[in-house]
Amino acid sequence: MNIAVIGTGNMGRALAKGFANGFGDEVSLYLFDVNQDASIKAAEELGGKACYDVKSAVENADYVLIAVKPVNFDEVLAGFKSYLKPDAVVLSIAAAVTVDRIRLILGEGKPFVRIMPNTPAQVGCGVSAVCPVGLTEAQTNTVIKLFETCGEVIVCKEKTLDNIGCVSGTGPAYVMLFIEAMADAACALGIKRDDAIKIAAATVMGSGKLCLESGEHPAVLKDRVCSPGGTTIAGVKALEENGLRNAVIKAVDAAAERTKQMKSGN
Repeated sequence: MNIAVIGTGNMGRALAKGFANGFGDEVSLYLFDVNQDASIKAAEELGGKACYDVKSAVENADYVLIAVKPVNFDEVLAGFKSYLKPDAVVLSIAAAVTVDRIRLILGEGKPFVRIMPNTPAQVGCGVSAVCPVGLTEAQTNTVIKLFETCGEVIVCKEKTLDNIGCVSGTGPAYVMLFIEAMADAACALGIKRDDAIKIAAATVMGSGKLCLESGEHPAVLKDRVCSPGGTTIAGVKALEENGLRNAVIKAVDAAAERTKQMKSGN
């Protein structure tokens, strides 16, 4: 299977790394970036081939991942669409670039997928919302398997994809703020900064894994830590008094509103 990666920034490299690690010799990567040094470095890191023009990257590709900024997306796709094989599947991770917009550039009947990944894909623990358009069942299954190499995959319609992005796409920033705040509090208690960050980050990681693997509701898992009259329930009470839940919900709502604005070109 030949996969072209157009744009070898952090996300492009992260996803390509997952594909390569998950599929091994079954995958051949063709990497192109307007910054040639970036594509060469990515090829050395991932074991793929650095391409010096977009045509050589995409012309034999079964799947083409476009990992460029949304502002450059239209120009990039329009620039190489004529080189694609008839059944090549375009994979777009550009935020707020809609299905209609991709179809308008690519043309009717061409298979493509809108994907909303997130930055933890860089360590194989991401979440990718996947919206296939015009794919065969076999192609859809391949796309799912590709992105499962980078974490969890949710197959959905476009509206749901945008809403998932307001949680998973923006969420890592909120979680980093939480980790930073926990670490600051630990430092205030006299814990060394490096240890404080390690403790806070590992606590978040372990709690998320426990929630996923146990299949239990977060409230149930929370209650198990909250002994009557204990330290944890005192901390939970303080979080509730200071509006943690409301702040998180408002952050997701703000991201959703901004997504609507971006889709309308504002």
